[in-house]
Amino acid sequence: MELLDAGRSAVVIIDLQGRLMETIVRPRLVVEGTVRLLKLAELFRVPVVMTEQYPKGLGGTHAEVRAAYDALTAPKLLVEKTSFSCCGEPAFAAAVDQLLPTVAMDRRHLVVAGIEAHVCVMQTAIDLLGQGSQVHLCWECVSSRGEEYRRHALDRMAQAGAVLTNHESVAFEWARDKSHPAFRAVSALLKEGQPG
Repeated sequence: MELLDAGRSAVVIIDLQGRLMETIVRPRLVVEGTVRLLKLAELFRVPVVMTEQYPKGLGGTHAEVRAAYDALTAPKLLVEKTSFSCCGEPAFAAAVDQLLPTVAMDRRHLVVAGIEAHVCVMQTAIDLLGQGSQVHLCWECVSSRGEEYRRHALDRMAQAGAVLTNHESVAFEWARDKSHPAFRAVSALLKEGQPG
């Protein structure tokens, strides 16, 4: 595992949707952390893939997360799916390929947020790792309906090779140096207060 490289990264936001969001552990932490992660993706021009699991039944993406996604000028794609793993939806692989066309599968850094940790997030992470991509899970942006579901899913994904991280670490890895052109904006964003 290596430090994140913005030029090889994409952010993957998994199923942060209406009815599910009402039931998860620490929903404010997840929403605020994910919104900040999207703002960081914008600052570093990192592309974003956002998924929705059966939105007709579960509702659309949480309003604050959707607003941050809609505000992006960085490349982005929205994928609807019915499979639990994003990798089970052909449009997801096509979206990642479209957003990272020059980055080989085994060179990709995928920064993941979403719900539920023990279902869609875990299946996606394990499938992505199996394909050779590096998976970086922002722990504060990942949740489930119960803390034990969340904790054990994070443990299982880490055992499978995923990196447990957070949106601040992601930002500093993408920047690498205080002389990075986005660093001042990153610093200002992070000073706005911690999520939660």
